[in-house]
Amino acid sequence: MGQYVAPIRDMQFVLHELLKVEEKLKELPPHAETDADIINQVLEEGAKFTSEVLFPLNHSGDREGCHHDAAAKTVTTPKGFKEAYAQYVEGGWAALACDPDFGGQGLPIVLNNSFYEMLNSANQAWTMYPGLSHGAYECLKEHGTDEQKKTYLPKLVSGEWTGTMCLTEPHCGTDLGMLRSKAIPNADGSWDITGAKIFISAGEHDMAENILHLVLARVPDAPEGSKGISLFLVPKFIPNADGSIGERNPIFCGAIEEKMGIHGNSTCQMNLDGAKGWIIGQPNKGLNAMFVFMNAARLGVGVQSLGLTEVAYQNALVYAKDRLQMRSLSGVKNPEGPADPIIVHPDVRRMLLTGKAYAEGARAFASYVALQIDRELHHPDADVRKEAGDEVALLTPIIKAFITDNAWIATSDAMQVYGGHGYISEWGMEQYVRDARINLIYEGTNTVQSLDLLGRKILMDNGAKLRKFGEKVRAFVEENGTDEAMSEFVTPLGDLGEKLTKLTMEIGMKAFQNQDEVGAAAVPYLRVAGHLVYSYFFAQMAKIALEKEASGDKFYTSKLATIRFYFGRLYPETATLIRQARSGAANLMALDADLF
Repeated sequence: MGQYVAPIRDMQFVLHELLKVEEKLKELPPHAETDADIINQVLEEGAKFTSEVLFPLNHSGDREGCHHDAAAKTVTTPKGFKEAYAQYVEGGWAALACDPDFGGQGLPIVLNNSFYEMLNSANQAWTMYPGLSHGAYECLKEHGTDEQKKTYLPKLVSGEWTGTMCLTEPHCGTDLGMLRSKAIPNADGSWDITGAKIFISAGEHDMAENILHLVLARVPDAPEGSKGISLFLVPKFIPNADGSIGERNPIFCGAIEEKMGIHGNSTCQMNLDGAKGWIIGQPNKGLNAMFVFMNAARLGVGVQSLGLTEVAYQNALVYAKDRLQMRSLSGVKNPEGPADPIIVHPDVRRMLLTGKAYAEGARAFASYVALQIDRELHHPDADVRKEAGDEVALLTPIIKAFITDNAWIATSDAMQVYGGHGYISEWGMEQYVRDARINLIYEGTNTVQSLDLLGRKILMDNGAKLRKFGEKVRAFVEENGTDEAMSEFVTPLGDLGEKLTKLTMEIGMKAFQNQDEVGAAAVPYLRVAGHLVYSYFFAQMAKIALEKEASGDKFYTSKLATIRFYFGRLYPETATLIRQARSGAANLMALDADLF
């Protein structure tokens, strides 16, 4: 249904021309040998796998869904999913960005990020099966014991086993302090874990021989609230001493959630009845360890929405060039046909350019953050590692919320391009809208991300992280401020930077008097911050495109047109957002709940 062609040219532009990753990776000892040829080869092979193997399963997987056999307590994935996963493992894709000490290929996260964009464009529901495994790998690698690493990491790295994140319970989602799952210690160092979890992505399936569940639970006498949560590794099958599959652990899927989208992924209700688990890290410190997993997942959700934005845009573009309806307002453009292709109509172009701009902005942003993670993990200078880590912490909630918000807009617009056909499932467009909607909710709702950005990442350190990012913006503005050709990009960038600084100070002052002011301003504030980030990257991309436009390569002509559209049509919402953020908490909190 439809098509997917990996946007390799734009990926190469971002990696090689904008971010200059080859030069940056030379500073990182584990990746110093990763050159442009290796990067391009991985992108090309990834494009083949995603377009030829995964994309054809997307629509059929959505229609078929997963099957839960309650008696056997098993889940069967849609036709072709298991075979595609075997090809994924055989191709070494699971090991791409993992440590060679555990069987990985040792390639940088920034490259893995581009591959995951392709995976998500081709088939988000399928990609969720291996997608959470990398977060489980990172969590175990940082907080697991040597024995846990030796037993489990090679299997996660190879893709033979997959991982899940078991947080949510029926009575608690965002407020994990309310969770009730219990862990009772055994004499052999293991724990018996009992409880119920819901919304567990890929909680049970037939694609891998074992599933490693990372489960939050409470140990006896744990403090109340979030300070009394521990993290446990609970395998579906307990490994034998030689690493082979052993006895079945009593952690079972009770049901598959019936949901709006991502039907090809088994979103499970998981029941633990004295399941054996092993603690990860220290008792009552589980959230600290789990945040490694959660932050990786939040970047991953942003990339999910980038992938959906790209594939929805691509298909809407093909349709707009082919569909004949009415004549152009400015005169006939297709005199040989009964009507003009709908791409001649201004509002169709608005919808297409919205998807194109949001995809290209997200690609630059997500790739930049992935490169910063590589720097945080591997740069030899501790100060550089800390600075990169601070920036990743600041930008992660924007990655998750801003990109997913924009994907909801872009996929909806792409469906609208199709008119009535967009609403009909056989065309495939309505699936992208349905799939995109979950991304605003899971891994911390976008409101939670907004509160995290404004309340924790900015106000709690008096804006220190934001100021450091702002210094990069100001340096770029000062460097290019006298370039007349750049003024249409640099002027709005500099203006928004100043306005965000003033807005931050204003909200901070109000918050001293009333903390509800943070909650009232957080969502529009994050979108303003997101536009500052996009403006910064679009301005940098404009500089490159201006310098190379004379080469005759139409890629740069297209890039400049997209950037001008962004500043002319999408950036201006910041004026409304700033007014919303400034309007305060009173208009939200004054009405008594009984009067709603």
